[in-house]
Amino acid sequence: MALFGKTRKPEGGLMDVIRCDQPDYLVWKWRPDVAEAMDESGKDADTTREGVYSTVKENAIRYGSSLRVKEGEVAVFVYPQKDGALQDFIEGPYDGTIKTANFPVLARVAGAFFGGASPFQAEIYFINLAGINQVFFGVPYFDVFDPRFPDLGVPVAVRGIITFRLVDYKAFIKLHRLIDFNKEAFTKQIRSGVSGYIKGVVSNVSSEHQIPVLQLTTRILTIKEITEAYIKPRLENEFGVTVSSVDIEAIEVAKDSEGYQKLMNVTQNLTEQTLKAQTDINIQNMKDTQHINAANMEESLRIQREEAQRAQKLQTEGANFAVHQLNQQAGVAKEAAASLGKMGQGASMGNGGAFNPGAMMAGMAMGGIAGQQMAGMMGNMMQGMNQPPQGNLSVIPPPPNVQYNVAVNGKTTGPFTIEQLARMIQSGQFTGESMIWKAGMANWAAAGTVQELAPLFSGVMPPPPPPPVS
Repeated sequence: MALFGKTRKPEGGLMDVIRCDQPDYLVWKWRPDVAEAMDESGKDADTTREGVYSTVKENAIRYGSSLRVKEGEVAVFVYPQKDGALQDFIEGPYDGTIKTANFPVLARVAGAFFGGASPFQAEIYFINLAGINQVFFGVPYFDVFDPRFPDLGVPVAVRGIITFRLVDYKAFIKLHRLIDFNKEAFTKQIRSGVSGYIKGVVSNVSSEHQIPVLQLTTRILTIKEITEAYIKPRLENEFGVTVSSVDIEAIEVAKDSEGYQKLMNVTQNLTEQTLKAQTDINIQNMKDTQHINAANMEESLRIQREEAQRAQKLQTEGANFAVHQLNQQAGVAKEAAASLGKMGQGASMGNGGAFNPGAMMAGMAMGGIAGQQMAGMMGNMMQGMNQPPQGNLSVIPPPPNVQYNVAVNGKTTGPFTIEQLARMIQSGQFTGESMIWKAGMANWAAAGTVQELAPLFSGVMPPPPPPPVS
């Protein structure tokens, strides 16, 4: 027969092309083409030799066979030894022939004995490092308790997806047997582990993270972050995989359960009582605030009223001060005239009723002096009444300076004098639309409507009051 028609011995064959063409895999063991293992009768050597082919031929690798490892893959050569298995790891991309120079373990355990003349025994596995693997999980209903009501268990179910990759393949190999690796069994193990972790996290999330049971369905993102932080390191340690994400798609609460109904009723009653208590507190605070504001306003108006009355009184006393002085000096003059009359009478009579010229002259002199003093006082008083008062009038306060409060962004500022308002107009901080109020006004009003402030907006500034005379 031709070369390809000859029966190949189970311990070796032609050069092989070792590669993985599986579209979706996690771990895959390479085996040679079954068509190469036909005996002379045309039957499969696996059938005729009772498994000799699978245990010998598929593990008999010849030097010089081609090895192709794609990027994102790693080929693992496992050499059986009496004291255990040794391994060579060939990471992709790799496309070359099998030589002892490229396989450190092979050079040590097989190359020196075979020298490339005969096959060596090795199992070859391809591990997918680039693929993204997903495991769907569903945790059936289990009771979750709100820490506020520990006797009311509410049934909760969780559904989601775990996404992982193989990154540390050496750690993965230590945790799992590559021979007879079954992806379905592996994902089942992950699904079982994830379900237990999810149940533990969700059961305690209410007490540990203060999330009420009735709000679990609305706090999925928060619970996802908590669950992911808890599950990631555990899956990596137990299964040797790198978890990309733990996505919780839904948290279902059994709303028809007795625990849910009771918890809903208790929560509603508690919420209503809390809202009522809070409303009562808010109303009382509002009343207290209004009372305080009214008392402050009344006190402020009283102080302003008393200050205005005091200023008016001082102003009136200042205006009547000159008249008061005139009355006092007139009384002094009257007393002097009376004394002059007595002195004249005493001068004319003398002792024993006789005429006393000396006393008379003294009386006339005193009368002249008194008359001159009274005339001078009268003249000074008349002149003082026709002229503004001189001297230190600091005891008479100026008229009260009117001040306005200004509303800015819903808050009261001030009070400000008219001079301050004029400067605020120049800087653009105060306009005719600005709302103002002063003591005596019933309500707030636009500044442009107040007649007293009209000169500010017309450009005519009233002159300031004269300073007090020092």
